[in-house]
Amino acid sequence: MLFSKHFFKYYLKYIIPYAIGIGVLIAIDFVQLYIPEYIGNIIDELRGNQDVSYMQGLLLQIGLLAIGITLGRFVWRFTIFGASRRIQFDLMNTMFNHATNLQQSFYSEEKVGGMMAYYTNDLETIRNAYGPGILMLVDGLALGTFAVIRMVRLNATMTLYAGIPMLLMLIFLVFILRKFQKLFKTRQASFEALSDFTQENFSGMSVIRAYVKEFQQKATFQIKSSDLYEKTIGFVKYFVVFQIIIGITINITILFIVIYGSSTVIQTNNLTIGELTSYIAYFFTLIWPIMALAQFFSIQSQAKASAERISEYLDTEVEVKDQEDALDIELTGHIELKKLTFQYPDGDKPVLKDISFDIKKGEMVGILGRTGSGKSSLVDLFLRTYNIDKHMFFIDGYDVMDLKINRVRDLMGYVPQDNFLFSETILDNILFAFDEKDEVIAEKAAKLSDVHDNISEFKDQYETMLGERGVTVSGGQKQRLSIARAIAKDPEILILDDSVSAVDTKTEEAIISNLFKIRKNKTTIFIAHRISTVKRMDKIILLDQGELVGIGNHESLLKTSPLYQDMVKRQQLEIMVESEDAS
Repeated sequence: MLFSKHFFKYYLKYIIPYAIGIGVLIAIDFVQLYIPEYIGNIIDELRGNQDVSYMQGLLLQIGLLAIGITLGRFVWRFTIFGASRRIQFDLMNTMFNHATNLQQSFYSEEKVGGMMAYYTNDLETIRNAYGPGILMLVDGLALGTFAVIRMVRLNATMTLYAGIPMLLMLIFLVFILRKFQKLFKTRQASFEALSDFTQENFSGMSVIRAYVKEFQQKATFQIKSSDLYEKTIGFVKYFVVFQIIIGITINITILFIVIYGSSTVIQTNNLTIGELTSYIAYFFTLIWPIMALAQFFSIQSQAKASAERISEYLDTEVEVKDQEDALDIELTGHIELKKLTFQYPDGDKPVLKDISFDIKKGEMVGILGRTGSGKSSLVDLFLRTYNIDKHMFFIDGYDVMDLKINRVRDLMGYVPQDNFLFSETILDNILFAFDEKDEVIAEKAAKLSDVHDNISEFKDQYETMLGERGVTVSGGQKQRLSIARAIAKDPEILILDDSVSAVDTKTEEAIISNLFKIRKNKTTIFIAHRISTVKRMDKIILLDQGELVGIGNHESLLKTSPLYQDMVKRQQLEIMVESEDAS
């Protein structure tokens, strides 16, 4: 049974169904052993007085017991197995809730395939411990104890001799538990590696084909799947050998009981044929408890290995979280940075250094810079993805570290660089921020992001299902659908992180013009590397190598910033070259 802090609480939470199920199970174990006794009495009666009414009464009692046992088995299955399913449901939700609270750095290190192993194999193994595991432990101990007591009552000497190989087998079982657990852990690690490799290859299939790496990836997959196969077979072989040892031990014991019991019936009057029949039935009944305890130890060793993996996952500290006295207040969106310096938790130097500026409510702001200048790092801080030192970042005059995280994030609408879309309908993706689906809002947002006409060309229009990560639409359509999703939310602060790079300049101009019309009195921030994206903004913040090197509108930066002048000239040359190539 699992007793660590993440698992013991479920025994207490579901103590009532467990108590009912275990109580009924023990009662069934007790009464079902009357059946061999009644059958033995019938056999002895057939050899003696042959009282028909007495035998009919015994047969009626056997029938009633069978009905009661059947009903009781339904009850304990419903309560014990039902509780294990509810525990699996609760634990899965706990794990997913924990996943939603973990910081971005965790997902930078943890692979998706490995995490999925927690939610599939490991979670199923844990459920087996709470359901079949508890059944086998209780049933094995209760039924085994009741059977041994009845066997001792019939013939203590024969029971003592028969118990010696059983005891040796249980001692052997204790010694191999650690081996079972070690083998299962190595198998789970191999399954995790295969899952991660498979997930990455499915997601990157287009890249694999483009580089003609199908054969190489197939070979790697075969190596990883063979490793999982070998580790699984190794685990199964070990368990099968143990099962064979159990079977041999049981068969030898049965042979001893038949020989010893028959001689006792023939040579003495201490045992009748009916009692010997009952005794053999009790021993056959005892086989299940022995097998059940063996399976319990196997399930327990696997569950312990899975519990350690899940516990390590659940014990991962949530670093980005609310302070105990965090402020839960409405925010309007005035952003102010004061000498902001930031370094990623796993970094060795700051990516943002001594940055100060403010963005007033209602401003259209562009954040411009070359690759690696710190633009996306700034977005991470706007979205409160990382912790920062206090007195550096303020919203409406409040230190962002003093505010509730959900308040800060609810203030924002975000269009990420990768334009992530869910495997749902276009309507569901656009209205992701809403609980209720309103096609009017979705259509309006789609028109403003210049993607409505494309959607109308699809057979199912807004009910069109998108493939994984939106692979069924083009890059430009993905960008515009992501923009539509953010526009539909109508946030106080809208952040577009290089979100029009995959569309042509005409479409870009149309989207920006629409945003100017609908975003009055609300803040809009464009993260960009193209001058055309930001030249109409109220304010342009220019970054270079993590430092603020210029701030102002397009005209003022052309006069004061050498870097901005250089970027304008380079992009003008690129446009001229592209025009000449096109002609």
